[in-house]
Amino acid sequence: MNTKLKGTVYSKDTVEFTTVAVQYCFLLESFEEASMNDLTDKLLKILPLLYLKASLVPAADMETDDEQEVTVTEENYDYILHRLYAVFGKDDIYLEVFMQDMKYSETPISASVSEDLTDIYQDLKNYITIYERGIEENMNDALVICTDNFKAYWGQKLVNVMRALHQLKYSFADEYGNYPGEEEDNEMEEIW
Repeated sequence: MNTKLKGTVYSKDTVEFTTVAVQYCFLLESFEEASMNDLTDKLLKILPLLYLKASLVPAADMETDDEQEVTVTEENYDYILHRLYAVFGKDDIYLEVFMQDMKYSETPISASVSEDLTDIYQDLKNYITIYERGIEENMNDALVICTDNFKAYWGQKLVNVMRALHQLKYSFADEYGNYPGEEEDNEMEEIW
C-alpha cells in the first residue's frame, strides 16, 4: 500500500475531521423534537469545529478516475431538510450578503438555514459513507472531493449559516439580559 496515501487517509487531521463529520451527520439524523434553541446551541458548537477540522485536512490528489458514489438520496436530503425546517420555521430564512450576485442586485437575496445545513450534511454524509468502508483509494478520493467542496461550496455556507444561527441565539435577550435557552441567574432569588 502506498505510504503517502495511508499517511493522508489515516492522518490525525483526517481522522479528527471524519470524527466531527460523523458527529454532525448524527446530530442532523437523530434530533427528536428538539427546540430551536437547543438545536441552535448544538449547531453553534459543532459548526466552528467542523470548519477548523476541514481546514486542517492534508492536501491530497485523486487516486482513481472513478466517479464518486453518491449515497445521500433525494429522499434522504428532503427528510433532513424538512425536519430542520420544522424546527426553524419562520426563522429559517436569512439575508445573504456574501454572494457574488448580491453586488448587482437591487433586492435582498435570502438563504435558508435548513437548506444550508442540509447541503453541508449531504457532502459530509457522502464522504463518511465511503470512508467507513475502508478502501483506502476510495477513502482518499472521497476526502479530496469533500475538502474541494469545502473550499468551493459548503465552507462558505457553513460560515454564513453560523451568522444566522448566532443571530437567532443572541439577538433576543429578555429584560434581565438572559438569552433564550440559557438558565436564568438565580443568585438574586437565593438571597431573598
